[in-house]
Amino acid sequence: VQLQASGGGLVQAGGSLRLSCAASVRALSTATRGWFRQALGKEREFVAAISWNGGSTDYAESVKGRFTISRDNAKNTWYLQMNSLKPEDTAVYYCAASALISARRKSDYAYWGQGTQVTVSS
Repeated sequence: VQLQASGGGLVQAGGSLRLSCAASVRALSTATRGWFRQALGKEREFVAAISWNGGSTDYAESVKGRFTISRDNAKNTWYLQMNSLKPEDTAVYYCAASALISARRKSDYAYWGQGTQVTVSS
């Protein structure tokens, strides 16, 4: 199983980016999909997650109201729309997939993408 994250880049504060993650195995279509991030010198932290049918989403407090997670099971792909970006959002963003119904911890996720850098300038 491979996850391929893309869409990172350099953006000014207040700008937007959309991250994508494509999974190579359709069997993951029933899993929870998530996004995590890791800033330089910090622990990897939970950002957002979406249930298998897209009916339930979960967000870290720091991104609520600014980020939106979505998925397209037909394409085996999920997304993270990031608006109103702040310099503190700068990090490597990782996509991940879990077989659990609800997943917020790193240990809940068995599959990880390679990460994509997001840099927000002030």
